[in-house]
Amino acid sequence: MTPELPLPLWQALIIAFILDMILGDPQGMPHPIRLMGRLIEGWEPRFRRLPIPTVWAGALFTLCLVALVWISAWLVLAAGAAMHPWLGAGLEIIILYFSIAPRCLDKAAYAVEKPLRQGDAEKARAELSMIVGRETKDLTPTQMSRAAVETVAENFVDGVLSPLFWIAVGGAPAAMAFKMTSTLDSMVGYKNEQYILFGKASARLDDVANFIPARLSIPIIALAARLLGLSHKAAFKTAVLEGKNHKSPNAGFPEAAFAGALEIRLNGPAVYHGELVDKPFLGEKFGDPGAEHITKARRLMLASSFLGLLFAVLAAAVF
Repeated sequence: MTPELPLPLWQALIIAFILDMILGDPQGMPHPIRLMGRLIEGWEPRFRRLPIPTVWAGALFTLCLVALVWISAWLVLAAGAAMHPWLGAGLEIIILYFSIAPRCLDKAAYAVEKPLRQGDAEKARAELSMIVGRETKDLTPTQMSRAAVETVAENFVDGVLSPLFWIAVGGAPAAMAFKMTSTLDSMVGYKNEQYILFGKASARLDDVANFIPARLSIPIIALAARLLGLSHKAAFKTAVLEGKNHKSPNAGFPEAAFAGALEIRLNGPAVYHGELVDKPFLGEKFGDPGAEHITKARRLMLASSFLGLLFAVLAAAVF
């Protein structure tokens, strides 16, 4: 439930989406995600000192931060609406704008694609290292293209479809709670010695938050592929048959859908923190990607984002 505002949620969402497509993510502006990161860094040591098992300390840590962000967003909207209804509406638009990131994702992928097309592998590796967790220093152009397309596919759900889903479910406060969940997973949801216990709840909550959107992404990506003249049947079939083969319970579905739509192999073995991780290929029967497939992936992501917006707007308007 959100404070009553003069602008319907679906209209605020359309405005926020347009703002993102025009402005992207201005680096000079204060960003709530960066504030969330500081909260996580500041609170983690305090919760680790609690005299309870580490896994429970991590669960309490996750619960408190997600609840804090939801309550804070609700209070910001309520306070704005109390001062003036249209101030509350404006604040809602700003929160929604910060929740979705199709333009930022498109820009990050293009930053890798451009030097790859120009033959500047070192520049491409440097740009790629900013958006992926794997080691990039020894990657070939084919491997860099694969990594860039995978990132576009996976982050379509994390950065676009899941926020849209939670906006439709619970408005701006739910969107901010999701972003905190996602940020927690990216910072403490690792299966290493430091976070295997403390970050377990954060990782599981992120899995739950993305569970439905990841599966909704299959028909959305397939429909977008059809609109773009790509292999929509292969997108759907590959996602359904191979999406579950990914080590992540969610990431495999959009990645497999992109693999089918673009008819390329994604995923596969990669080096993380000096260790080779043997991951199965998605779309194994297809060929390897090139820089041109990053262009196609960006277009597919943007088309899928507009479709996701359409469905979220319809859901918000009806319910």
